[in-house]
Amino acid sequence: MRIREVELLELELPLVRPFRTSFGTETARDVLIVKLHTDAGVGWGECVAGRDPLYSSEYVAGAVDVISNYLAPRLLAAGDIEASDVARLFKPIRNHPMSKAALEMAVLDAELKALGKSWANYFGVIREYVPSGVSVGIPADDQMTTLIDEVASYVDAGYVRIKLKIQPGWDIAAVKEVRRLWPNIPLQVDANQAYSRGDIRHLKQLDEFNLLLIEQPLAEEDLLGHAEMANQIQTPVCLDESIISLETAEQALDLKACSIINIKPGRVGGYLAARDIHDLCLDRGIAVWAGGMLETGIGRAANIAMAGLPAYSVVGDISESERFYAEDITDAFKLEAGHMKVPSKPGIGVEVHEATIAKYLTQRIQIGS
Repeated sequence: MRIREVELLELELPLVRPFRTSFGTETARDVLIVKLHTDAGVGWGECVAGRDPLYSSEYVAGAVDVISNYLAPRLLAAGDIEASDVARLFKPIRNHPMSKAALEMAVLDAELKALGKSWANYFGVIREYVPSGVSVGIPADDQMTTLIDEVASYVDAGYVRIKLKIQPGWDIAAVKEVRRLWPNIPLQVDANQAYSRGDIRHLKQLDEFNLLLIEQPLAEEDLLGHAEMANQIQTPVCLDESIISLETAEQALDLKACSIINIKPGRVGGYLAARDIHDLCLDRGIAVWAGGMLETGIGRAANIAMAGLPAYSVVGDISESERFYAEDITDAFKLEAGHMKVPSKPGIGVEVHEATIAKYLTQRIQIGS
């Protein structure tokens, strides 16, 4: 398959409600979509970088630059190519996993459509439906009643697991109140690196709430600190931002820095790398789950499929489209008895609404036309 043109589509999609974490508050999402034109058809990909370099060092404007000037030219000059070639082709370009993942995703989507094969079939997914959890941000007004009302709306909607964002000053009391009101619902917390080793004793208070896990409490570079915490608290420690490759996943497991891993394909360089990490964890008996990055239906479709792999034994952030967007750029994903149906059509398995893209488009860049 030959790549003829790489089209970058930057959108500004308003969020249904502000989403607040320790990194800040978003009211709209800068979305970078890749439309790949090949001699076998069109493929779609999504870059999960944010507007600003807060969650990671990558951000949308930087991704546009590195794709336009370094990655896309390599694809266009590569001749016949398959998705399995992309990581090797991009290896000389240091870092930028989210940019690389977006292009690899688009190549794989075009490739699988040409073969008439679904994402789920290609990766060996074993489930037709995957359980759906939701991530609840810190209330913009810092009010407990706002948090409880939001959690109640998700419980009523049928989500089977709740994840609470926490940070210093918004943690123990919030978790205690949610657990009091919903004593049996699967519950976990996500710190997004907001704490330090000196907070281990404080976070040990979470042990009484029977949480599924605490996600990324310390800085992403601090594997030893996470190992120390995992040895001192009963709540399972899960790593997210620390896991940027198969190698870092192996190191984290060898150091016993975590007992659960959140796999985000964009963060690790693509869905093929994500599969390698999944296979490592499956071999070692480590539970994994699918994290979310406020994806549109393009990224959401691929994530839902990946969550059907055997090691995904913890409920992931596989929310309905309307959890974030009143208007998505694909058909909306809907809950079915607390689960999402794995797409079965060729490629990522969703139709992209180009009229909706045009409505929210802020920039279009064509490379290689």
